[in-house]
Amino acid sequence: MNALILAGGFGTRLRPLSCTRPKLLFPIANRPILDLTLEKLAASRVKEVVLAVNFMADTLEQACGKSKYGIKLHYSKDNPPKSETARSPERALGTGGPIKQAEKLLGWKDPFFVLNGDILTDANYLEIMKEHKNNNGIATIALRRVEDPSRYGVVELTKENRIQRFVEKPSRNAPSNLINAGIYVFEPDIFNYIPLGKRCSIEREVFPKLAKEGSLFGHEIKGLWVDVGKPADLIEANRLWLEAKMGPKNHFMRMKAGKKLEITEPAAIGVDVTIGENSVLGPNVSLGKNVSVGGGVHVKDSIIFPSTLISDFAIIEGAIIGESVIIGKKVKIGKGCLIGDNVTIKDNVTLTQNVKVCPSKAVSEDVLSPECIM
Repeated sequence: MNALILAGGFGTRLRPLSCTRPKLLFPIANRPILDLTLEKLAASRVKEVVLAVNFMADTLEQACGKSKYGIKLHYSKDNPPKSETARSPERALGTGGPIKQAEKLLGWKDPFFVLNGDILTDANYLEIMKEHKNNNGIATIALRRVEDPSRYGVVELTKENRIQRFVEKPSRNAPSNLINAGIYVFEPDIFNYIPLGKRCSIEREVFPKLAKEGSLFGHEIKGLWVDVGKPADLIEANRLWLEAKMGPKNHFMRMKAGKKLEITEPAAIGVDVTIGENSVLGPNVSLGKNVSVGGGVHVKDSIIFPSTLISDFAIIEGAIIGESVIIGKKVKIGKGCLIGDNVTIKDNVTLTQNVKVCPSKAVSEDVLSPECIM
């Protein structure tokens, strides 16, 4: 089996961290989101994957190479006409155009998966494929029940799992609370519905046509599923993955710890992390490799990228801290803060909720309202 991963997103809602890395390389429990997806595809007997890339394509290719987890990797660059990119460079070919562009790589022989790259899930891909083949349709969408469907594509489903109606991001009167989970199985016939070299929304332009023709089906999935689009989503994805996948104590890798260290599960501690005395970590904390934590530090519900220094008596809660950041003594960083790579936060500084600091900046004064330090 083959699969295509839509990996070209700009990650605008995760800036400034996404200024220096593509979203699919953001860590969940110290592993890139893309790695978690590829590993699951490999376990589902997928042999080749096409990465539909755009933003920081070279970075993704350098990180993944030509194969990973036994999967052969191909790269398909999102190259729309200049007139299209001039109007909206971040949208480029949309969600449909990259599928058509990868037609030769995916082939016409068998059905294939298409995945939104920023979805974290433990869905059973083989079960979705099996249902697709039983449906005898052109497309099958994995569906998920949510409380608020307004952020997603919403479907109206028959008892036979045929999708009668597909509404993208309804502002009101959603037909159900079953939403598009960003996992698809397509027959090669799907290529006939997508124009070559033009921007196309698979959700707004293709799915409604297939629904009208009776060729669009749905399959409800359960278990872990998170759309990692916003900072709060990334924190939640990290929490859910830690709870579901990390066994007690087996993830503390060559950690050097001081006396009276308190770690509340779940937590993931990377290779060669050092932690000082009387520090309190967790729950729901990931510390990347080579992170150095001083004494008397408190970190909760946060993701710390590699090679960051957290000095004595700092307090971090509900934040995402980039790579090679220096956090001074007695610094306080609040919920929703995003700290870019190579930032320095001087001693005794307080950052309240939802403060963003761009890469390589130095912060020497308190920031007591949500803003972006550029």
